[in-house]
Amino acid sequence: MILKNALVYGEDFSPRITDITIENGIITNLDKTEMPGIDFTGKAIIPGFVDIHIHGCYMADATDGKSDSVLKMSRFLASKGVTSFCPTTMTISTDELRKSFSFIADIMGKEEGAYIHGINMEGPFISPKKKGAQAEKHIKAPDIEFFMELNSICPVKLIGIAPEESGSEEFTKKVKSFCVVSAAHTCCDYAKATEAFGWGISHATHLFNAMNGLNSREPGLVGAVFDTDSINAELICDGIHIHPATLRSAFRILGKNRTVVISDSTMASGLEDGVYSLGGQTIIKKGAIRLEDGTLAGSATNLFEEFCNLLDFGIPLEQALRSVTINPARAIGADKITGSIAVGKSADLLVMSKDLRHIYKVIIKGKDII
Repeated sequence: MILKNALVYGEDFSPRITDITIENGIITNLDKTEMPGIDFTGKAIIPGFVDIHIHGCYMADATDGKSDSVLKMSRFLASKGVTSFCPTTMTISTDELRKSFSFIADIMGKEEGAYIHGINMEGPFISPKKKGAQAEKHIKAPDIEFFMELNSICPVKLIGIAPEESGSEEFTKKVKSFCVVSAAHTCCDYAKATEAFGWGISHATHLFNAMNGLNSREPGLVGAVFDTDSINAELICDGIHIHPATLRSAFRILGKNRTVVISDSTMASGLEDGVYSLGGQTIIKKGAIRLEDGTLAGSATNLFEEFCNLLDFGIPLEQALRSVTINPARAIGADKITGSIAVGKSADLLVMSKDLRHIYKVIIKGKDII
């Protein structure tokens, strides 16, 4: 397959008019060629989006106990320009986690849309004081043996823990060789956060949410992330979880390589307002997604909507594009496979309007999906 004459956002994310040659699902050439192909004059081509924190969408949930839910997620995500993802588990019972991991493992390699890198394990090793929409009754102390059991069922790419909880240091030092360890649903202060970065925590789960706020004399985890150049930060950019002015400040401080846009979406994404579920708990979609007590509970967005939001919020185009593609891929160690348009990488591509506001075609591993 050869895609011709498009405005291609290449490995450095600078656009140029060129051709893309694809063989066996891999990009093999990014120079103009005399060979015939599909003419995309007037269109732009960007990397496919990578969502590393998503619980569900379109009436499917990664932990709802239904074997075909992750397959449904794969199809829906592709329709929104997401070409790969990490289905994300919740704080649920140990048996439910085992079952969910098994279902996800069964789907890997059989996806009909976006493909799976592995699991993002959000909980159960979190703080009950910052549980958010997670079920408190299933919160556990960090358990290396249980993690290893689950990781043997399906690879874990990212796991969230509360650094201040007993056992977190030992857990982090052991687990960091298997997956990325993230500070998540935590009460930790600046000192504990910076200490935890020394253990091997290298990521922050949905920055600003389910953690102490940034204060002039108590910078907390947010301040520690801002102050430490090696830490990646997830950001939910639906305009609800974080005010656009706060987002603009965060994007400026973090720079172009550390901002990782996530959806944190629930099964209500893509559906009308109504009553749904998340991790066994009732959630209500009325614009925002909330528990019955009013607590924010994930989102109803997707990476394409968030990318458009970022442009509307005034985030520079290159940083917005990196934040939904190469940055999340790099955060989980998948940047040699996907996340940018480069020779040798998977042909995960979106054919767009020149203003990048409309998706015309979705290509995953060299195959037309949409």
